[in-house]
Amino acid sequence: MSRTDLSAVVQRLMERKSALAGEAATPPIADRLQSVRAWQALRLARTYADLRRDPLAEDALDFFLSDLYGPRDFGRRDREVARAWRLLSRALPVRMLQVLAMAIELDVLSTELDLEMARRVPAGPLTAKAYAQAYRAVARPDARKRQIALTVAIGTALVRATASPLVGVALRAAHGPAHVAGFGALQDFLERGCGAFRKLPHPTRLLAAIEARESQLMQILLAGGTISGDPSADEMSRSA
Repeated sequence: MSRTDLSAVVQRLMERKSALAGEAATPPIADRLQSVRAWQALRLARTYADLRRDPLAEDALDFFLSDLYGPRDFGRRDREVARAWRLLSRALPVRMLQVLAMAIELDVLSTELDLEMARRVPAGPLTAKAYAQAYRAVARPDARKRQIALTVAIGTALVRATASPLVGVALRAAHGPAHVAGFGALQDFLERGCGAFRKLPHPTRLLAAIEARESQLMQILLAGGTISGDPSADEMSRSA
């Protein structure tokens, strides 16, 4: 995809993100959205607890859990993208622009799905049963498959980017100027992603594990199962 095409995609995504932000801040949706995301963060931490025991994979999983798929508020990063895109589209390698565009798309898609969940969960503490019921009520399997595919695609793009010496040089050169110019969150996001995947000796194995586990969990929930306790791969199979 060209720089011009990426710019158009990012513009549309930022407009959608802005519209979603208003709904996400509206009571009582805001409280229920927080409950949904807190439950998901706990589930993610448990699902990948075994993989995090590998010190070489820990940073990549932290990036996956917090910067891509977790409950973190990406508002500052996205505002920086909106302000700086014209500059970024000239200064950053296309591979890094693609990572940013996919990360924003993932954030928008996740927010859409989380909001649909928030409209369906009851007030108060969220149980595994209530979460599963809301998940099936929302359904949207194609969107959920896209969510998983984007996560893996971002990891794959970062792996390819770290193989290019020019990307590393560009990020190091941009570190100081980006922070001085007020784009620190955006710069840190890119540096964390590249740094995390640079350490992995076999990154495709981790990405394959993420894809397999998230796909299996989706299938279990859509088929009528629930996720409780420590949702390792074996336990998820028994939950169906």
